[in-house]
Amino acid sequence: MGEPNEEPFFEDEHSEEQANMEDTAGADVVIAALEAERDEIRDRMLRALAEAENMRKRADRDRREAEQYGGSKLSRDLLPVFDNLRRALDAADEQSREASGGVIEGVELTLKELINIFGKHGITPIVPEVGDKFDAQLHQAMFEASVPETKAGDIIQVMAEGFMLYDRLLRPAQVGVSSTPAG
Repeated sequence: MGEPNEEPFFEDEHSEEQANMEDTAGADVVIAALEAERDEIRDRMLRALAEAENMRKRADRDRREAEQYGGSKLSRDLLPVFDNLRRALDAADEQSREASGGVIEGVELTLKELINIFGKHGITPIVPEVGDKFDAQLHQAMFEASVPETKAGDIIQVMAEGFMLYDRLLRPAQVGVSSTPAG
């Protein structure tokens, strides 16, 4: 009688072992799915952190540029004022300086103050000299003429100073340039 009882016992043990293996396989599938989900969430979180850092850096760069270059339109609009004050002083000869010394002195002080304000806001003049080499990055050729005893590309006349706003060109200096001299 003991023998028939043993067979079901082995079957139950075998069935139980098979059920445990199925449970383990199911648990492995669940663990693998959870690990994949964890890895995906970690990847998305790291990407979101990197994107937030990039946005912070971009916003910081944009803020700095706005501080430095935000006034460029106003600066450009003030350049004709500078030019007119400079022309007024250049037009004043000795006789007119003596006749209206106070006015000329006022124009000189106004121009000096305007230059100081430009300097406070990162605006620096580009002042080419006659004989300097023409640089298309800083100068605008207003005319070209063949002038003896000059080399092609030399500045032969300066009509207006140029200006930089920090490292950006606000206005090129307006110059006349020597072409290849004849003869």
